[in-house]
Amino acid sequence: MLHPVVVGVDGSPESLAAAEWAAAEAASSGLPLRLVHAWEGVPYPSGSAADPAAGQDGAGRSLREAEEHLTARFPGTRPTGELIQGPPVPTLLKAAEEAETLVLGSRGLSGAAGYLAGSVASDVVAHAARPVVLVRPAPHPGTTADPPSGTTLPGRVVLGIDLAHPCDEVIRFAFEAARRRGTPLYVLHAYGLPLAYSIAAVQIPLSQDLLATERGDDLAAVLRPWQEKYPDVPVTADAVMDRAADRLVKAASGAALLVLGRQERTSRLGARLGHVAHSVIAHAACPVAVVPHG
Repeated sequence: MLHPVVVGVDGSPESLAAAEWAAAEAASSGLPLRLVHAWEGVPYPSGSAADPAAGQDGAGRSLREAEEHLTARFPGTRPTGELIQGPPVPTLLKAAEEAETLVLGSRGLSGAAGYLAGSVASDVVAHAARPVVLVRPAPHPGTTADPPSGTTLPGRVVLGIDLAHPCDEVIRFAFEAARRRGTPLYVLHAYGLPLAYSIAAVQIPLSQDLLATERGDDLAAVLRPWQEKYPDVPVTADAVMDRAADRLVKAASGAALLVLGRQERTSRLGARLGHVAHSVIAHAACPVAVVPHG
């Protein structure tokens, strides 16, 4: 049974951009496309200012408009739409369990236009058991912003990798995305200078060069079996001393997709995004895939 690409829609420009990206992704991977609109009923009597029937009609209309838009823009696409009554976060998390990938609109985890653009997207990304892709809408006409991310662009796929936790699920996702698009994969590992090296640097000027060589060798060793498995994917890899979030945002400029990992862990504060992932999502112009791993 093929798991679908699932996209959350809510009538906002962000969710429409996400739906377009999801449709292109489903078409390229041969997977079904499912649109989900989480409609949260309001306990007011009929005829009041907050008529639940009117809210349901509006949600249904947004869902139908998204389906019609995708069918017109992507001939041959046959999306299925589902209007589900319930809070957005648990509804989308449930939908993600049955998905190959969940796609949501994003304004960089900020802003109030569309429930999927802010706190809902952040909560879903932090808790989803499957990969979640966040997609920004196209810039307004006349702006000089980066290309819109609502469609699958021809740029490279970028993978941010943590050598302390080089997870197979994250690496596989990035290689598969690059292979499917026929584009190169750029792998980046950014690191800080450990305290021991900082102290040694005062006495041994070459310590930073030695660390760079060591990290580069470690990165090459991690990627070697994957390059053998995906010989048709051109790979470039860098290990650099820099702030990871800043370097990833720069590397993602003009990219088709940026892939990050999210370690699943339990703390007394509950599941949450790491600071690097949160910062990258807030500032990267291209679609960002967040892949959970153990």
